[in-house]
Amino acid sequence: MTDPQDPSGTADSGSGPESGATAPTRRWVELGLLVGAVAIAAFGYVDVGCNLDGRVPADTPEYALGLGALALIAHLAVRWRAPYADPLLLPVAVLLNGLGLVVIYRLDRATPGNASAQTQLVWSALGVGLFVAVVVLLRDYRRLQRYAYVLAFASILLMVVPIFLPAVYGAKIWIKIGPLSFQPGEIAKIALAVFFAAYLAVNRDALALTGRRIGPVELPRGRDLGPLLLVWLLSAGVLFLEQDLGTCLIFFGLFVVMLYVATGRSGWIAVGLVLTAVAVVPVALWEPHVHSRVVDWLHPFASIQQGQGASQLAQSLFAFAAGGLLGTGLGEGHSYLIGFAVKSDWILATFGEELGLTGIAAVMLLYAVLVGRGFTAGRVLHNPFGRLLAIGLAVLLALQVFVVAGGVTDLIPLTGMTMPFLAQGGSSLITNWVLVALLVRLTHAARLPHPEHAEPVAAPEPPGAEGEAAA
Repeated sequence: MTDPQDPSGTADSGSGPESGATAPTRRWVELGLLVGAVAIAAFGYVDVGCNLDGRVPADTPEYALGLGALALIAHLAVRWRAPYADPLLLPVAVLLNGLGLVVIYRLDRATPGNASAQTQLVWSALGVGLFVAVVVLLRDYRRLQRYAYVLAFASILLMVVPIFLPAVYGAKIWIKIGPLSFQPGEIAKIALAVFFAAYLAVNRDALALTGRRIGPVELPRGRDLGPLLLVWLLSAGVLFLEQDLGTCLIFFGLFVVMLYVATGRSGWIAVGLVLTAVAVVPVALWEPHVHSRVVDWLHPFASIQQGQGASQLAQSLFAFAAGGLLGTGLGEGHSYLIGFAVKSDWILATFGEELGLTGIAAVMLLYAVLVGRGFTAGRVLHNPFGRLLAIGLAVLLALQVFVVAGGVTDLIPLTGMTMPFLAQGGSSLITNWVLVALLVRLTHAARLPHPEHAEPVAAPEPPGAEGEAAA
């Protein structure tokens, strides 16, 4: 079936060594890696029980079977609808999700009145359900390009609604419906990534070649830049009205990187940094919630020197220091002393203390695999929208990891965001499962064997070409 977005009428296909009539699907490799991922998570669960109680937890089979069933369902969906997808994406996501469940269970044991592991397992099931829905129902990722502006409008609406609701933990980023709550900004991230990819795929030539020069930087025409500035204003509004520094930084970072990838012009990095400074600096100086986080970043041990005890950031740094190279062992640390949000914003401190630098490095390598495979798909895909979307999703994941890890290690001010797949939080978990599902669809298209008589992919027409042809 042809698609109006693809002038050639053919699906995307890969150009690497795996492309061709006999390209392997590698679904058995994926299944074997999934077995290993579930086994590692189950071993961590057993390790927590043995360290805390001296015995294997009685519900270990239920935990392993539950996680294994979710992994198998996701694998069958990929095998059915995306057989050429990258075999590393799903196992890495399952392993990260499983490790997150293990550490949340470990922290539950230190906070018996606030158990969260069972709830997180339910969110995991919902996330896998959405993963399956995207893989099965989104037969062609290029269809998303048709709804780019609808998704942009929906993301704006999602970000505006919390402004009129009461602040929670100092930020207006939550929507509560009875006992349930979610962060609409998590969903808006993916919607904006799709919008950026669709808009830049069409307008990248105009953004790269036209406009005025200010010093060494060439700017595009105002009518070309308008939609992007609208999203920038949305991001600035999120920061000013919702006091959500994390989402603001994610939007800015995504904006700058995708614009640079689309145009190949490094001058946009300078423009992005200026826009970021214009929005962030005033808020960091005058808004109390954000300003307090900047002060904690600059002086993490000030509360100790003033005799008020260690702050959360100081406790986090102590946890990383106590972990050393190999860690204290699951269940043997004291990161629960961080207190509030130890299972969400600060969960990486528990990994650092109980798994050590080695464990943190392994976790970061897992994220690097997801990001790297997204970049690889972007390099191989011929379709401009698909290429930009794959890179945008990979950048989105990388920015989340950097912002969270940087905050808990005092590299940058704390943002209040949660670590993808690891931290407690349903909104973040299900959104990242959708992100991985989109990467599965994109890598399937990238590795899909060439049709025997496929036409060459036509170069995108410059802006205004259609009007000239009609004339």
